[in-house]
Amino acid sequence: MIGQLQKAETGRPGERVLHRIGALTLGFGFAAAVLALTLGRPDWAKGLAGGAILGWLNFRWLSRGIRTMVLRASSPAPAAAVTPAKSTASALGTSFTLLFRYALVAAGVYVIFFYLHVPLISIGLGLCALVAAIMAASVWEALKPES
Repeated sequence: MIGQLQKAETGRPGERVLHRIGALTLGFGFAAAVLALTLGRPDWAKGLAGGAILGWLNFRWLSRGIRTMVLRASSPAPAAAVTPAKSTASALGTSFTLLFRYALVAAGVYVIFFYLHVPLISIGLGLCALVAAIMAASVWEALKPES
């Protein structure tokens, strides 16, 4: 896993940490889901895994949106003159997910809760996998900073 994280680095400062947070979010969520399965609670396992996936999506949408905003703000030429229509549409989609990501996560929680019939608290705890991943990545970076 560490080798994959290092390959994913694109040269931007902090890029490895962002990839590490995403991987740890899914790792913590699925580890908790496996633990719930071994304890005989498949409903909790679905909620923990679903919450972790929603947390990962939320983090991914946030980082893509912020990256798009920074790239647009730092580009010297007007965006319409340089970018083709496909990348403009992609930027609009990214802006949409950045602005409405909480609504999208809430819709995901609604679907998981009402259609998979899992406890709401298990989804909330699955969403907390993102917080645990951010804390773990921060400690990791404090102990072994990237050069």
